[in-house]
Amino acid sequence: MNRTQPRLRVAAVALAAALTVPALTSCDTISTAMDCANTAVAIANSVDNLQQAVSHAGDSVQDTQNALNQIDTDLKKIKDQTGNADLGKAVDSMATAVKNVRTSLEQGNTAPDIKPVADAASEISKVCTPG
Repeated sequence: MNRTQPRLRVAAVALAAALTVPALTSCDTISTAMDCANTAVAIANSVDNLQQAVSHAGDSVQDTQNALNQIDTDLKKIKDQTGNADLGKAVDSMATAVKNVRTSLEQGNTAPDIKPVADAASEISKVCTPG
C-alpha cells in the first residue's frame, strides 16, 4: 500500500469530522465548509484513482491519463464553486502538480512522481481544517 493513500483517507475523514462541529455559524464559514466537503470527496477519490493507475502504469498508461483527466474535471468544478481564496490557491497548486505529472507521462515516464499531487491534496486538507 502506498504511504500517501492512508494519509489522504485520514485527511478526508478529518475533514468530514471537522464539518460536523456545531460552531459553524457564519455564512462564510458554512460556505467554506461546504466547499471543503465537496473538495475532500472529489480529491480523495481522484487521488486514489491516480495512485492505482500509476502503480499499474506498465499495464496501461491510459488509465493514468484517465485519472489525471478526472482530477482536472474535479478541480475545475471545485474552482468554479468556491469563493474561498485559500482553497482556490490550494486547488491551483494541485492543478499545477497534475499538469507536471501529465508532462512527465508525455515525455515517456511510465512511473511519474505523484508525491506533489498528494502534497497538494494535503494542502487542501489544511485549508479545510478549522482552527
